[in-house]
Amino acid sequence: MSTFQIALIIAGGLVLAVVVGYNAWSTHRNAPKRARPAEPEAASSDASAARLEPGFEGVGANGLGPEHGIEPSFDGHSVDLKDVLQMPVPQAERRGGLDPLLDAMAPIVADQLVSGDAALAALPPTRRAGSKPFAIEGLNEATHQWEGPVAGQRYRQFQAGVQLANRLGPLNEIEFSEFVMKAQGFVDNIGAAVDFPDMLHEVARARELDQFASEHDAQLSFMLRARHAAWSPGYVQQNAATVGFTQGAMPGRLVLPAAEAGLPPILTLSYDTQAALSDDPEQSAIRDLLLSLDVAQVHRSEQPFTRLREVAAQLCKTMDGVLCDQNGSPLPAMTMDPITADLETLYDKLDSRELSAGSALARRLFS
Repeated sequence: MSTFQIALIIAGGLVLAVVVGYNAWSTHRNAPKRARPAEPEAASSDASAARLEPGFEGVGANGLGPEHGIEPSFDGHSVDLKDVLQMPVPQAERRGGLDPLLDAMAPIVADQLVSGDAALAALPPTRRAGSKPFAIEGLNEATHQWEGPVAGQRYRQFQAGVQLANRLGPLNEIEFSEFVMKAQGFVDNIGAAVDFPDMLHEVARARELDQFASEHDAQLSFMLRARHAAWSPGYVQQNAATVGFTQGAMPGRLVLPAAEAGLPPILTLSYDTQAALSDDPEQSAIRDLLLSLDVAQVHRSEQPFTRLREVAAQLCKTMDGVLCDQNGSPLPAMTMDPITADLETLYDKLDSRELSAGSALARRLFS
């Protein structure tokens, strides 16, 4: 074999190695980013710290990790996420159940005391009149509190109500008639008298309330789009967890819990359900995440839009993404500031109607 032939073989081998290497690099570059494996040393260190600093309630004195430190926000100023995570907890909601502000109500007076068991047996099988929630409450003889009938308790006064409006529209004549029919059936079963409100008046109230709700309903959604490599579901979940998100009730949905247990989440982060349900999730490519805020469902003291901006900034930085509108167009930082001012105005208007964002009544109306 001549020197020339040997040189050609070597050159061909080099070209082949370069091609194989490039293909491997390209495949790696375009593959969805995967979650990082847990670091045993860090976990061991955290466990040691927890053992050294016990508390009476089982909570250690450890602070937040470095991922919760100072990070840039959209307007270029530094924001301490620890301050955001230490928001004041909203006061417990006092109003709930039937309310004359939100419901068409009919008082019911029984001829004699009615047991909770009898009241429960007399309730209609469904709790809706058309698309509107329907309920019957009793005034507990012992506690003098309105409540849904409870076995073992006794009641003489009741009230039936149907919600005037929700996101499906205002109460109409057909739904009001169904409400009357269901309440009358309950009244006949317990031996009582009922005084129904005027249908036309209640339907007019429903339309006025629906008009107000339509003008003051705000559901904000922004898209987080991958700049280069796509993300795997595990990678999304791992990075979202660093800013407080937990797994939601549905696949492909993560939630940022409210400060008070049982309340709707502050924010939701969702992605393609098929990717979440894939047989091999780590090979599923996610390029877009939807970050959403249902304004009326979250108390303003949680500062939900501030949280949204900070979460978006953190995730865009750590995941190499860009914030976009729902059409995928990148959003400059300056476009977010006017939204903050508009939301403050919206909060004030809801407060003025006793429908404060995050209250039980607001959550019912905007549902």
